[in-house]
Amino acid sequence: MTRAAVPAEVVEILGDVARFGPYFEIVTDPGETGGAAWRPFPDRDALLALTGEYGERLGTGERRVAASLLFQGLAARLWSPVVAAAARGVVPDLAGLRWRWAPGETVALGLAETRGWRVRDVAEAAGLIHPMVVDGRLRPLRDAMLTFVRLADGLVWGNAASALAGSLNVGPPDAARTALVRELLAREPLAGAGSFGPRGFVRAGCCLYYRVPG
Repeated sequence: MTRAAVPAEVVEILGDVARFGPYFEIVTDPGETGGAAWRPFPDRDALLALTGEYGERLGTGERRVAASLLFQGLAARLWSPVVAAAARGVVPDLAGLRWRWAPGETVALGLAETRGWRVRDVAEAAGLIHPMVVDGRLRPLRDAMLTFVRLADGLVWGNAASALAGSLNVGPPDAARTALVRELLAREPLAGAGSFGPRGFVRAGCCLYYRVPG
């Protein structure tokens, strides 16, 4: 039976894993995330504007290239803190996830209310994380982007898988985190998007980065 985690414990663990880097940060201060600058995630109009800014940063006029790389970056921001926290025994609840972005600024993710669950093993953690991230966050993100750009499913889920695998490249080696990432990658729609080899994760398809000038 899944057990609720104490909110203070979730805040503490998210604070710990945030030290790995910006892609592991989730703001948990309700006094901050309740501000007008924070919007429900995802927000279609903000995504469209951010895709345009990504294209300018990358030096490409191809919207689908910018959107592909933006999706991968946002997927990394979703997977990284959740998986790292789960490896420590707590899965944070992403219900009520909000985000903040303005032109020229970096993306920030935050929780309006901090909750979570204690987990005992990889299977239990994956059973909570997979539907929450894939169905609850990545599919709506994909659907919002598809209103203004065409992205093939293979590209989208390859990006999601690559972002998940790439989270292992940041922070100290962690057997529990590695096992959880492998378990999630074995589940649809990520299964078959790539595999681990001697040089790390190799994806089966391209993210379109090769089309970025230079």
